[in-house]
Amino acid sequence: MMKSSIAKLTLGAIGVAGLCAGCASNPASAPSTAPQKSESGWIQPSPVLRQQIEDEAERLPWTHGFERLEQIRWFASVGEPGYDTLLRLASDPRDDVAASALAALGATLDKRLVQAIHDLQWTPERLQGDLVLERARALVRLGDWGQIPELIAGLEDERVYTRSLCLEALTDATRETHDFDPRADEDTRKRAVDRWKRWWDARAGDSLLSRRS
Repeated sequence: MMKSSIAKLTLGAIGVAGLCAGCASNPASAPSTAPQKSESGWIQPSPVLRQQIEDEAERLPWTHGFERLEQIRWFASVGEPGYDTLLRLASDPRDDVAASALAALGATLDKRLVQAIHDLQWTPERLQGDLVLERARALVRLGDWGQIPELIAGLEDERVYTRSLCLEALTDATRETHDFDPRADEDTRKRAVDRWKRWWDARAGDSLLSRRS
């Protein structure tokens, strides 16, 4: 049930990513005076915005469906003043909370977040399964194509939702589909996945691609 909820949540999050592309110009993240920065280097919110961020972070574990998607959209629209909170939430032990934070970080399209996401301290157990795919989706959206193999592997998942999510993230980043249909029969999907793998193998040595672990 939890894995299905994360998958459905992320499907909506991908859909709102385009709405968040201009978040850097949001008035809430553009104070008129010189902004204060945290120890991590991110711009800090004003006192009023800080309280709003804290309130939304406290509510996040208890929201569902469209309300949760609206929170992801809101966090992404806040931009840099919300990064410290989102990165903290991305380490939350509850997978759905961490997945929501990663979705919001990816939706900002701020490439400076790539290193910060890589620096998150996760247990070995968390470096498997759906949350890893959510992390890969966020990183690929932020420009880290080194995570593409994770998404290609996700095309072989037994769940159609997960296959659809991985394909959408891959297509958004690369403008390729290789005729992969998440609902096709297993043999047809396998042939398409093989095409994706060959496509990646032909590009994996490109020095312009980020090759991070």
